[in-house]
Amino acid sequence: MTAKYQAYSEYKDSGVEWLGVLPQHWEWIRLKYVAELEGEKIDPGSRHQYVGMENIESGNGKYLVKEDTTPEGLSTSFLEGDVLFGKLRPYLAKSWLANFSGICSSEFLVLRSRKVNAKFLNYYTLTEEFINQVESSTYGSKMPRASWDFISLMGVPIPEYDNSKKIANFLDHETAKIDTLIEKQQQLIKLLKEKRQAVISHAVTKGLNPNAPMCDSGVEWLGDVPEHWEVKKISYVINAIGDVDHYMPQSIEKGIPYVMTGDLKGLASSINFEDCKQVSHKDYLKLSSKIKSSKGDVIMARYATIGTASYIDIDADFLVSYSCVTIKPNLSKAFGLYLFYYFKSAAFLQGIKNQINTNTQENVGVNDLKKVKVALPTLDEQSRIIEYLQSKISKINSISDRSQTAINLMQERRTALISAAVTGKIDLRNWQSPNKEKREASV
Repeated sequence: MTAKYQAYSEYKDSGVEWLGVLPQHWEWIRLKYVAELEGEKIDPGSRHQYVGMENIESGNGKYLVKEDTTPEGLSTSFLEGDVLFGKLRPYLAKSWLANFSGICSSEFLVLRSRKVNAKFLNYYTLTEEFINQVESSTYGSKMPRASWDFISLMGVPIPEYDNSKKIANFLDHETAKIDTLIEKQQQLIKLLKEKRQAVISHAVTKGLNPNAPMCDSGVEWLGDVPEHWEVKKISYVINAIGDVDHYMPQSIEKGIPYVMTGDLKGLASSINFEDCKQVSHKDYLKLSSKIKSSKGDVIMARYATIGTASYIDIDADFLVSYSCVTIKPNLSKAFGLYLFYYFKSAAFLQGIKNQINTNTQENVGVNDLKKVKVALPTLDEQSRIIEYLQSKISKINSISDRSQTAINLMQERRTALISAAVTGKIDLRNWQSPNKEKREASV
């Protein structure tokens, strides 16, 4: 990582195990001597721009504009140039250099740098080394948070002020390039997701033969379908559909996995059952007496993330939360894997949207699900569609996986580069912005 850059000529022992050495002329100073804790408590009714935890992106300190951001309880004032550091454990990697003045959540520590460039301090508070130390000090069981009493005693590597500014400018330049590459890969993944959706939707509503005669399905959101297909309610193609009793069983350390909507993957074999809530065998038998999920079935979420589906491709004992339904296909009419793909189509999602109960939270009842229409080819054609989709989606997923791997590597490089720069592992005193070099060359 640092081979591309020159190291300082002289180092000294920092006296800190994880840090190792520091450049000879750098200092290691407690944070309370580097920055002051600022921020006056203000009634959120005051007319100020508000920054909540949701406005700051974890890991990179980016400000996110959100229209529904509203203050709760007392807020803390901050000025442009202050560093806002989230003290709640889930948000420790949320650190933002304010580019305007306003008020923020009281869960932010407002730090005003006195000894180094504020942007340098912001970058340092985003390093894994700093975050890990803060996390080790968090207290409280429900919403663990860190205290200023502890954080203020943590050490900060301090170069000369001008050098800290140059390091911050270098990181701005380099991380911007990395972020641009990451964004391009993220856009590609988004496009691939849309393509995957389009491929599935077309295959399960129009078939694979572009020359097949079409006819009106009689369903507005389904449109034309091959004329030899049937259009039936889900109740026609299944043997059973249901959810377990609306009862939340007690967790135990090791037992039967209790799968909730957030645990669902496309294939049940991809679910991390060890990370799922665990329940007793007694509760499993009690709750699965109504309907028991088994190989060949389809699980579908019917609350919040409605339409999220998982095909059970393994023999395993697990319990499905009442936030999901288990659908058992009638194999003389439809294969479970075909229904799984159909449930991921735009046509089905629109059909289910018409059945959503929005009185409280978005949800769809079992009886309403039975009424949603399915475009139904013959079993032989279903098999060909399944084979086609497995091949196409495998290729799309392969490209998407490579893009995600590239993103992960770039994020690792970003993290390593920030750490190396703010801990003095690379000498940036002679670094110049390429834009400045171009300007000088043109004179």
